[in-house]
Amino acid sequence: MATAGKAYKAGVKIAFGTDAGVYPHGDNAKEFGYMVQAGMPPMFVLQAATTHAAELLHQQDELGRIAVGRSADVIAVPGNPLDDISAMQHVNFVMKDGVIYKQGGQATIP
Repeated sequence: MATAGKAYKAGVKIAFGTDAGVYPHGDNAKEFGYMVQAGMPPMFVLQAATTHAAELLHQQDELGRIAVGRSADVIAVPGNPLDDISAMQHVNFVMKDGVIYKQGGQATIP
């Protein structure tokens, strides 16, 4: 964790992501909290999961922001993750390409 904090302080652009398959689906949301504990501001951490990740993939014209004509996966969490980043571990709404997959905690398979 200390290395990530040093990288942030040195100005390294950081993108959220994982190639890990050794823990249950959804546990990677804990990474948000780990990044904040390492010294990164919550807004930077949210950008690491959105705009920075899109830029790393060279998909910034299609992904990473909500805008007309772009692909979007939209989530909602209880509370404000800028006040408490652990809110990102409690996703209660998911929409992908205009289709709702989870609402009010209930997952649906379209």
